[in-house]
Amino acid sequence: MNDSQKTPKTSRRQAGGADEHSTPMEVLRQARSQLAELTGMNAETVTSFEHSEDGWTLEIEVLELSRVPDTMSLMASYQVDLDPQGQLTGYRRVRRYERGRSDAHRPGGR
Repeated sequence: MNDSQKTPKTSRRQAGGADEHSTPMEVLRQARSQLAELTGMNAETVTSFEHSEDGWTLEIEVLELSRVPDTMSLMASYQVDLDPQGQLTGYRRVRRYERGRSDAHRPGGR
């Protein structure tokens, strides 16, 4: 019996990280938590979620500046990249807007 067979293995999930068997909800929760820790802003909504060869890419909306009335509050969308284990590797703000505003009309009805 070699040393690797004698030593109990600890999964990444037990160590606090995601592993290759993480559910999408676990990855979403971890991404929201990591973004909040880095920016100090709580995630309100995950608007896109995609699995790729390099890991995961999400777009998360956060409240950047609270105003009265609430429809005038400033929101932002952040692109968040995670590695295959669910650890945040980068983020960037891709859009900033007032909560009460909708997206501009796009050609083709989208």
